[in-house]
Amino acid sequence: MTGANTIAAALERHATTVTRLSSQISSFYASRLPYRIFHGSTNSTRPPTQKGNTKFVDISSLNNVLSVDRQTKTALVEPNVPMDKLVEATLPHGLVPPIVMEFPGITAGGGFAGTAGESSSFRHGFFDDTVREVEMVLGNGEVVKVRNPEIAAKSEGVTGEVEKGDLFRGAAGAVGTLGTTTLLEVQLMEAKKFVKTEYKRASSVAEAIRMVREETQRGDNDYVDGILFSKDHGVVVTGKLVNELPSDVPTTKPQTFSGAWDPWFYLHCQEKTLSSQTATDYVPLAEYLFRYDRGGFWVGAAAFQYFSWVPFTRLTRWFLDDFLHTRMMYRALHGSGESARFVVQDIAMPFETSEEFIDYTSSSLGIWPLWLCPLKRRAPPTFHPHTTRPGTDPADEKAQDDMMLNIGVWGWGPDKPAEFVAKNIELENKVHELGGMKWFYAHTYYEQEKFWKMYGGREWYDQLRKKYNAETLPTVWDKIHVDADKAGKKQRHWLLAKKPIGGFYGIWKSIQSKDYFLHRKAEWKWKGE
Repeated sequence: MTGANTIAAALERHATTVTRLSSQISSFYASRLPYRIFHGSTNSTRPPTQKGNTKFVDISSLNNVLSVDRQTKTALVEPNVPMDKLVEATLPHGLVPPIVMEFPGITAGGGFAGTAGESSSFRHGFFDDTVREVEMVLGNGEVVKVRNPEIAAKSEGVTGEVEKGDLFRGAAGAVGTLGTTTLLEVQLMEAKKFVKTEYKRASSVAEAIRMVREETQRGDNDYVDGILFSKDHGVVVTGKLVNELPSDVPTTKPQTFSGAWDPWFYLHCQEKTLSSQTATDYVPLAEYLFRYDRGGFWVGAAAFQYFSWVPFTRLTRWFLDDFLHTRMMYRALHGSGESARFVVQDIAMPFETSEEFIDYTSSSLGIWPLWLCPLKRRAPPTFHPHTTRPGTDPADEKAQDDMMLNIGVWGWGPDKPAEFVAKNIELENKVHELGGMKWFYAHTYYEQEKFWKMYGGREWYDQLRKKYNAETLPTVWDKIHVDADKAGKKQRHWLLAKKPIGGFYGIWKSIQSKDYFLHRKAEWKWKGE
């Protein structure tokens, strides 16, 4: 088959699947039956919320890149396409998505329906900011195509309101509660072979925060993030897209992070800055995009803390490499039940209060390292996290910063369920006090009244639900809320609660998934010139 015929066949298969989904959802709507979507995978750490005889709509087969258009620099992508497969599809065309979530298994649909901001988000915004159009099945089964009003205005010269532009804005970040995404048209940009990666040491929390902000204002940076190892050791990492290795240093070799014997990225950053204020690597583009996969930033180190008799060395990390990629670790975390006592939170904070928040996490949780990632701030109404500068009215947009700082807090919490819940609620209150907001993928305990007040009230959202026939779907709060009383009293199975039985059970569940084959066979890994 020719390329055109292959694309046509893929589009036809897609249309057949969407017609089936539309019919199924339409029948649920007619009967006023609630339903949930089965994607086939998750990167959430929230406990499952299935109730009674909940109906499911299976969209797991929507996992293909249908086309990549070099001329328009776009890709047609089904929602369950993971980031590694999207990058593998676009790089042969010399293109790459502007926002690539740093875990290979996070999907395009998850990036749109959730919140996805990464080290290029200071420049490009959230993942949905790079989506030109989405196809959705509404709550009544109607299939619609919805354009991104901002892209339509900037690149297409559209003036006035874009049809269903309010649905696009509302659905982005609304965790699927306004309809089911079935196709995305994703913007792409020119790719280059390498990322010139520079590591700059900071000697205090305040200095690291200041350096991150300064790096976002430099026009030649394509990527900016940072790691705080302690109060006196931080590393700000910047990346610039380049096509060539430096000619003046002929011995320069590309630094990779995907091989079993390669360093974990965060350990590499730490080592590079132990005795030097600055250092530079040239990292192949895909290796850079997925640099945090092995070790899951540093969450993989917690597995060694759990299995305390296993030394945390380069040799053991090499030997156990199959189990230390993010897909496998998510499987193990859920299978073992350890997600019930593991703090996994991303927090959007105003730059002004970020140091105070880090002081709090240090004294209250004792979790290090912490991730720093600058992001463009989205003005409300939106379900994306948005910050409020101290001393300002949340409704006064002119008083707000156009940037915010995401702080990744990932580490062990209290063992006892009631204490774990109490500590998470304490964190939520501190975040709110300092003008920040949490991301939705993690444990979320806000009561309804407080939740809706934080997001500008329900009126704008309820109007969208009514207008687009989504009132039979669960609300955002329904989907993300964890009942604090029940969670605090919930006891894990006595056998899984015993170390190391629960951990070994989680490993067994991850092995059953066979996800380790995905990394072994990954085409994006650097193979040399």
